[in-house]
Amino acid sequence: MDALRSTCEVVEMTSIDQAIDALRSDHFSAIFSDSADFLPLERALVSQQANLILNTIGEGVCIVDAEGRANWMNKKMQAWPARVHEKIRRACQGSFEIFSKQVTPQSPDSPPAFNRSKRYALNIEDQQFMEMICSPVINPAGQVVQVVAVVWDATGTRRLQQKIDAIDKAGRELVRLESDLMSKLNVGQRLKLLEDKIISYTKELMHFDHFVVRLLDRRGNRLEPVISVGIPSDALNVELYAEMEGNGISGYVAATGRSYICPDVERDPRYVHGLHQAKSSLTVPLTLHDRIIGVFNIESQQRAAFNEDDRQFSEIFARYVAIALNILDLMIVERVSTSHKVADVVCSEVAGPLNDIASDATRLIDDYIGNDDLRNRLKAILENVGTIRKSLNQAAQGPNTAVLGAQDHVVGDDDPLLNGARILVADDEPNIRSTIHDVLHKYRVDVTVAENGGEACRLIEQQAFDLVLSDIRMPDKNGYEVFAAARAKSEALPVILMTGFGYDPAHSIVRASQEGLQAVLFKPFKVEQLLAELRKALAAQPARA
Repeated sequence: MDALRSTCEVVEMTSIDQAIDALRSDHFSAIFSDSADFLPLERALVSQQANLILNTIGEGVCIVDAEGRANWMNKKMQAWPARVHEKIRRACQGSFEIFSKQVTPQSPDSPPAFNRSKRYALNIEDQQFMEMICSPVINPAGQVVQVVAVVWDATGTRRLQQKIDAIDKAGRELVRLESDLMSKLNVGQRLKLLEDKIISYTKELMHFDHFVVRLLDRRGNRLEPVISVGIPSDALNVELYAEMEGNGISGYVAATGRSYICPDVERDPRYVHGLHQAKSSLTVPLTLHDRIIGVFNIESQQRAAFNEDDRQFSEIFARYVAIALNILDLMIVERVSTSHKVADVVCSEVAGPLNDIASDATRLIDDYIGNDDLRNRLKAILENVGTIRKSLNQAAQGPNTAVLGAQDHVVGDDDPLLNGARILVADDEPNIRSTIHDVLHKYRVDVTVAENGGEACRLIEQQAFDLVLSDIRMPDKNGYEVFAAARAKSEALPVILMTGFGYDPAHSIVRASQEGLQAVLFKPFKVEQLLAELRKALAAQPARA
């Protein structure tokens, strides 16, 4: 010992108890003990280490006997309130009874009994949720003498799962589009219904008050705002593309397909103008069959307002939003294809009878020379057959026809609403532009035509119009952008949008309807429909200068 004292700090103890106390309070590099004292000292140290482990882990641990008495608890278990102890005690007592029936007493020579644990979920007055695993303590005789319980607080996990379930339920409601209801609505009304659902669920379940859904227009790779709440119009009008650089966080997410949490917009170079006084944002992709179709962007006026749970919730909800929007588009495509098929079938079915009628009428005309009255009636039948053929052919062409009955339309008396009205017509289809121009020209309308949306926007800035009639789907700027240009020129300038069978890839109808769109015409429409909407829009305006 003298040799050790010369090189080390030596602490001597005269009893095992003193040695154990010293080991509990201080740190030692080595222990020297008589061989007879080493075994009890080792057991004491092992017990001390086990106790340290049980008091350090995040779970509560207790040992309960057959009467439900807790013979031992670690510090975590002791810290929980009495109502939690009571729930745990009752569960352990029930487990003891179950284990006692499952375990059969064994002879000393029998192999040890199989210990099968039992798992419980405890609801503490709907305020706290615990999970517990009970295991039997079996003596050498094969009898259950105690139950060991390991308990942990699962409140956060349970509430997280409840919210995920609620979002999942809301998502199923989004994609559950009743056929009876949908059949009575046009595409604009369908989108409005879906928009109302998305806004309601986003506010009630996600507690987000400032957000925008942008869809990807693959023709120009541009992200078009479709649904927005609490985001200023100047932010919505910022052009964003699905590119990693120079197009904000939304462009980055659309290009990469990865969610993005921005805790501080002032320190993130990717962030572009959005919510006034925005401090943080969360952006998740809208995906469908591993394909990016848009983004869901949420913003907050608080820094670090979003965490990983918010990201997970938003990703789940965004998947349902993508599915719902895709279902609406599929319904539109189905409507287009069905209409074409029906028109083709009708044309083929009536072609034979119409030919027979025309042949018979022609033969009768030749047979009744001299009977002018009958011959005139037969000629009228031939003209009606020609009209039927023309109407069927126009219907079969679908949206490319646009205006039904334009060639045969007869102008009535002078129309003071249309006479002299300055109307801009924008459509990228030459035949549609010329047809509408010819119809309106008969009513002495001052018609200006634009071949695309960009030209329409420039003309709106340069000239004065009484009304704008624009197609929705054009190569450069879409119908909403034409509408926005008209609104920027004058809040009172009426705009009517046209679309083929309600097809609206940028969802211009919904956006423009929110801001005062006058009307929507679904191609092909009749001349009377066109004129009625024009008169209605012009009649609501103050007298023209």
